[in-house]
Amino acid sequence: MLKKISVDHLALGMHLHEFCGSWMEHPFWRTKFVLKDQKDLDAVRASSIREVWIDVAKGLDTTEGVSREASELEVERELQEAAKTEQPAIQQRVSMQEEAARAAKICAKSKQAVVSMFQEARMGNAIDAKDCAPLVEEISNSVMRNPGALISLARLKTADDYTYMHSVAVCALMIALSRQLGLDEEQTRQAGLAGLLHDLGKAMVPNAILNKPGKLTDEEFAEIKKHPAYGHKALLAGNGIPEIALDVCLHHHEKVDGSGYPKGLKADQITLFSKMGAVCDVYDAITSNRPYKAGWDPAESLRKMAEWAKGHFDEAVFQAFVKSLGIYPVGSLIRLDSGRLGVVIEQSEKSLLAPKVKVFFSTKSNVRIKPEVVDLSRPGAQEKIAGREDPAKWNIPDLDELWAGAAAAQIR
Repeated sequence: MLKKISVDHLALGMHLHEFCGSWMEHPFWRTKFVLKDQKDLDAVRASSIREVWIDVAKGLDTTEGVSREASELEVERELQEAAKTEQPAIQQRVSMQEEAARAAKICAKSKQAVVSMFQEARMGNAIDAKDCAPLVEEISNSVMRNPGALISLARLKTADDYTYMHSVAVCALMIALSRQLGLDEEQTRQAGLAGLLHDLGKAMVPNAILNKPGKLTDEEFAEIKKHPAYGHKALLAGNGIPEIALDVCLHHHEKVDGSGYPKGLKADQITLFSKMGAVCDVYDAITSNRPYKAGWDPAESLRKMAEWAKGHFDEAVFQAFVKSLGIYPVGSLIRLDSGRLGVVIEQSEKSLLAPKVKVFFSTKSNVRIKPEVVDLSRPGAQEKIAGREDPAKWNIPDLDELWAGAAAAQIR
């Protein structure tokens, strides 16, 4: 039997069934568990959640403050109706500036969720697809509102956070790529879930290997290469994990020329979703700071990936991926033909070659100038991008703050 009660009447030993509020409001990555820790109880009461559903068949009952009793089906219907009123079904496109702060919060909550998920996997607990659904939905909605915001902010992860935030980033990249490829909403959700779970096997790889700052030994690299099989095994033991997620987990390191692992599959032997996973996984890996190297500039990363494309990636999938990000992704340092340097702050829907940039440096005078936003796609725009620039060459310590603003500090 399910009962809705005030959080003030929650007690240790009760079985939480659902929170009456959005996933972003409560402090846990999943629901449906027995409250055993006072810290967890305090966290619920400190949140903006004011009511919860408890299952008295699986935990302690209460005689106080009961709003009403209901069946599980009735609860599901009520929560679905509440979700409809919390946010519009169609996410309206907003600017990078509008979405950045919200995306930073989603990144922070998502990282906590993935950390918890990895900890449970290490302990041998089953992963339930239903627990992951709210997280994938929040990321999907953010990508729909502005594709560049969450994807670009997730790239700013620290080296220590890499394993966890990488899963969040690949989830967002898979969703954006799915939409670019014209996949339907269900396929897009499953692709996002696959991105979120693709590296779960790293939970079973020692941290000393994952975070090693130097070159891996042959034995250590052999252990790293087992993570797809580790993750696949863990997901097979999970609940409601779709075939797409299982496939991407096992095969996201396959290459179209057959030189990948674990199976050495070639071209048509690799599914569309695993081909997508391969592209998204590599892009986030090479643009992120790792224990053994600094991340590359986004535009430079796409250029390098294009060089590898024939042997590594499916060309059609890679081309769609570039269209989903832009030739000069958000955060790329570029030089205009006027000699001014700028950082890309938003893509244009009109042209892959004409994003919005924030200009802030004159190479002719070799001095910082007052930042100015220039929309290169605007009719009559006088300037064009002359090329990419290496951020290391110019030593610009606040490059990320120039395009992400205060949201950059929230990620780090």
